[in-house]
Amino acid sequence: MDYDSIKALSSEVIQKLSDHRPETIGQASRLQGVTPASISILLVYLKTYKR
Repeated sequence: MDYDSIKALSSEVIQKLSDHRPETIGQASRLQGVTPASISILLVYLKTYKR
């Protein structure tokens, strides 16, 4: 997934997700620095753009 294309995510969260490349939302939510708001943004992105 190209996290840079999700403009609502902070640069810190984009960096963390790009470095770790979590396979699930659960893994992403356990990364330090990834906020609940960031997880919500990811969920909306996945629901909207990944059909």
